[in-house]
Amino acid sequence: MIQMHDIPSSEQCIHLLVKAGCSKKVINHCQAVRDVAVKIAQCTQADIKLVEAGALLHDIGRSNTHDIHHAIEGAHIAESYDLPNEIVRIIERHIGAGLSADTAASLGLPRKNYLPETLEEKIVCHADNLLDDCTRQPIEHEVEQALNDGKKEYAMQLVQLHHELSTLCGKDLNTI
Repeated sequence: MIQMHDIPSSEQCIHLLVKAGCSKKVINHCQAVRDVAVKIAQCTQADIKLVEAGALLHDIGRSNTHDIHHAIEGAHIAESYDLPNEIVRIIERHIGAGLSADTAASLGLPRKNYLPETLEEKIVCHADNLLDDCTRQPIEHEVEQALNDGKKEYAMQLVQLHHELSTLCGKDLNTI
């Protein structure tokens, strides 16, 4: 488990995003994801400081690429900044509702499990799904888009993650 002093503050996270070369648009999105993720974390037993830092840094890899590889790039950047492994994993596992090793390999990523495992990883991953850039959207919007793209497994993962976290919060996360 990481110590609280190992988790960068919000200001330090913003500094790291700027240092990495993230655009203002990416930084604004990360702040919007942080706002939603912290609300979810507050109604669970999640580590709020870890969720806040992970949410702010989840798209740091977009300083190098805007494709699906941004999560891998972001994890490398986080490691180079000596960030705690818990933050590195949040960044690496935030894509969609997570990716199995087979799905990752089919998308050209290293064959590895990118499914969020910890509560904090799940919260950041899902908060990202509840936003279209900086605008809140109901999860049904992302589910419908996945189904329209023929991604039934992904749509089911989104629904399951939404249900799991809504149950922990005691309310539908579309209303949070």
